[in-house]
Amino acid sequence: MGENGGGAFVLVYLLCIAAIGVPVMIAEVMLGRRGRLSPINTMRVLAEEAGRSRRWAGVGLLATAAAFLILSFYSVIAGWAMPYVGHAIAGDFEGASPDQIGGLFGGLLGSPVSLLIWHTMFMAMTVFVSASGVRHGLERAVTFLMPTLFLLLVILMIYGMTTGHFAEAFAFMFNTDFSKLSAEAVLTAVGHAFFTLSLGAGSMMAYGSYLKSGTSVAGTSTMIAGVDTLVALMAGLAIFPIVFANGLEPGAGPGLVFQTLPIAFGRMPGGQIIGALFFFMLVIAAWTSSISLLESLVEWLGEKGISRSTAAICGGAAAWLLGVTTVLSLNEWSGFHPLGWIGRFEGKTLFDLYDYLTANIMLPLGGLLTAVFAGWILAKEASREELGTGSVYRIWRLLLRFVAPAGIVVVFIANLA
Repeated sequence: MGENGGGAFVLVYLLCIAAIGVPVMIAEVMLGRRGRLSPINTMRVLAEEAGRSRRWAGVGLLATAAAFLILSFYSVIAGWAMPYVGHAIAGDFEGASPDQIGGLFGGLLGSPVSLLIWHTMFMAMTVFVSASGVRHGLERAVTFLMPTLFLLLVILMIYGMTTGHFAEAFAFMFNTDFSKLSAEAVLTAVGHAFFTLSLGAGSMMAYGSYLKSGTSVAGTSTMIAGVDTLVALMAGLAIFPIVFANGLEPGAGPGLVFQTLPIAFGRMPGGQIIGALFFFMLVIAAWTSSISLLESLVEWLGEKGISRSTAAICGGAAAWLLGVTTVLSLNEWSGFHPLGWIGRFEGKTLFDLYDYLTANIMLPLGGLLTAVFAGWILAKEASREELGTGSVYRIWRLLLRFVAPAGIVVVFIANLA
């Protein structure tokens, strides 16, 4: 939002959520509930049910692989927020100059030992919840963590109202100036809508396999997308008043979180508490996401006869090991550019390549194939059994068969161009 013109970007993003994100999410949850298995085996079983090739299981395999790869570097990035909770509590941001804050972040990235410690702690947290099972692990964690996240956001948003710049932040987020909206920004909005709902990674399909038969798939999916969007907008209303109150740059991108906001926390009254709450919230948000990223792999390993705890430990350990290459690419291997001989990938580290591969290729491709399968391959009667009939079903099927694939293809081609 900060990098792409504010309100106009938000409007396009919301349209993308409604026209692309929700239809694909409904498809993933619906397929998961009908198959009642991991994404890999769900796609295999449903393809056989439709009289099609078992090779459609490759869609589930692609999604599971994407989630695994994302988890490997996501754990490293999520680990960045953990020491910042301590920095905020200790008052390390108070009176610190931009150079000092930058040095704090640079020191973290430059230390493979520190990164490895936080990466290990975060992955251990993820494995612990996953190993505890669906009811005692996933449900209990989400029941506690998500309301906590929401409460922290409310507290931060209320604080934002006291800065005197809440109206400015509100106008920035919701006043539409399409002259600031570029074609690249539109593509970013489509891609972000896709990424934020965890589409194409098998997570929604895995969660769908646990959904009770009487639960409305369309209603549940729409509610998930709605709450996700609400939280995103609340985050903006919490962050941008602080940014504007301290004369900071809203378009700072990822650096806004770790290099720009700490400057604001160091200047504001109660900055120690607000800063600690913010980074604690970030850890919780990342934790819930990482749990979902591991789930499809754990579910598949469980179908192989492996106990859930062993599957979670093995899957988490493998992701942790691959994540070590991301840790090293941020410091010791920063000069290693394995595909540097290709113009597009010149200067890209292993971490950059993982990010590009998942966000620009694996997730869009997985989402596109899911939409094609649910909209064109799966029998109409099968989807009706899961979703019911009526206008909602007809609108969903129209969006899934035509609008969503077209939008995904545009993003896919643009990212490869």
